[in-house]
Amino acid sequence: MNDATLTVRVTRGGLHLSGEAYERHFSGISGIVLMRREADLLILPALLAQAGGYLLKRKNLAGDRVAHAPDFFRANGIADDDERELQVVWDSSQAGFIGRGAFAN
Repeated sequence: MNDATLTVRVTRGGLHLSGEAYERHFSGISGIVLMRREADLLILPALLAQAGGYLLKRKNLAGDRVAHAPDFFRANGIADDDERELQVVWDSSQAGFIGRGAFAN
């Protein structure tokens, strides 16, 4: 995995990041904004919780994080019981990570 690529997991309405991925790509970031662009998932870092989006909550001592976003995933066709592992790549033109084809059927 290069510095601009990471694996995220979508399960139970949440976007899950490993502690290592959080420290490498989101250190000091308190939240993320999730957007759908056609079939792609866009993950934008939000420096302050007041900026909106979803909080990145620490879920264990390893520093793994989760952003609970069941409303976003349900609205985009991903049920709570779906489990997906996605490769997302940094796109500087979007200032965020893109999961290409995340919403493709």
